[in-house]
Amino acid sequence: MPQQDKATLVPLPPVDRVQQVIAALADYIQHSGLRPGDRLPAERELMAALAVGRSTVREVLSHFQALGVVEARKGSGTYLLRAISGATIHMPLALDTEHLRDALLQTLEVRRGIEVEAGMVAARRRTDADLVNIETKLDEMERVHLAKGTSGPEDLAFHLAIYDATHNPLFRQLLEQMREAFERFWEKPFDRPDFARRSFPFHRTLFNAIAAQDTHAAREETLKILAIVEEDIKEMSK
Repeated sequence: MPQQDKATLVPLPPVDRVQQVIAALADYIQHSGLRPGDRLPAERELMAALAVGRSTVREVLSHFQALGVVEARKGSGTYLLRAISGATIHMPLALDTEHLRDALLQTLEVRRGIEVEAGMVAARRRTDADLVNIETKLDEMERVHLAKGTSGPEDLAFHLAIYDATHNPLFRQLLEQMREAFERFWEKPFDRPDFARRSFPFHRTLFNAIAAQDTHAAREETLKILAIVEEDIKEMSK
């Protein structure tokens, strides 16, 4: 297991065991160097390290599995699917994949308000270092987009940099999971690599608004991007 010397699991007092094991395991995962795809310690190892029974360990692992954080593979063990820490909010967002169009529109409806607020807060609070980070991600997004005609991962990295510029970790935690909740269902939305391509120029104008600390412009540019996403969901899912 990678870098186990950086993290330890210690016995817990007999109070609210499940919640304590949840917190302890999340903290262990954060500091152990485990990455998505790595295998977690075996049940027996967790039981011994935390001084809890098998049923408690299994309840905690089931909790993380329900949140989409880990995956149990028969005969192989439990594997980390995405990063986790003791401070992370985890939302078990369930979408009806048989009616993907409606699920995407419902999610977008909720995302819109939070995305807009994140852009405005970033415009107010961004530091010079934040601007360098956001523009670096934007430059890479533009480079890949111009070369390939699509830039999904780079687009996500750009928006995550904006969430970080709010200096409120809840924006990133909430929005990252909301995006993952439906983006994981496909690599190219509706088998269309041109999904939301028309929003490309508005990412630069959104950056300009944040750089100018113009909260109104940041709001408007964010709304333009999301309006195109909504239009393409409706058009491409016909």
